[in-house]
Amino acid sequence: MPVKIRLQRHGKKQRAFYHIVVADSRAPRDGKFIEKLGVYNPNTNPATIDLNIDAAVQWLHNGAQPTDTTRAILSYKGVLYKKHLAGGVKKGALTQEQADVKFAAWVDAKTSKVDSKKSSLVSSKEAANKARLATEAKQKEEKAAAIIAKNTPVVEEVVEEVVEETVVVAEVATEETPVAEAPAAEETEAPAAE
Repeated sequence: MPVKIRLQRHGKKQRAFYHIVVADSRAPRDGKFIEKLGVYNPNTNPATIDLNIDAAVQWLHNGAQPTDTTRAILSYKGVLYKKHLAGGVKKGALTQEQADVKFAAWVDAKTSKVDSKKSSLVSSKEAANKARLATEAKQKEEKAAAIIAKNTPVVEEVVEEVVEETVVVAEVATEETPVAEAPAAEETEAPAAE
């Protein structure tokens, strides 16, 4: 029976996640499987992978063939490296303790790399949020200034018109006063002349 380590699809449309399973290669994709090794969720950044490494190594030693995507996942989690170290122990090139130390060092380096990626993603997301908020604040200030500029000239024009009307009225009043007295004086003089 040819055995494959492959992905079994679950989840909604556009939001799929996968179970990493050991199954007969003739079984349907989402059908019967022999053993579930873990879960792969590509919807998160970085992708979330929960995998039983020892069981995966055991299945690889027993001859199970991973698919291309599953091989990449197993390599990412260090399953293939652990199988390689186990081969070195079997040949006598390493002791089991040396292999365990090498694998632990590799896992530490990998987790630090993943953690640095997560922290850089968080910091870039925070920087993007700060930049977005700054641009929104700038746009809000520009809109407020535009509203004030739009409303302010109307008020100034009305004030200027009122000031101009009072000046005109004052000028007219000063001009009318002598003119009004002059006809009155002429009227008083005109009847006397008659």
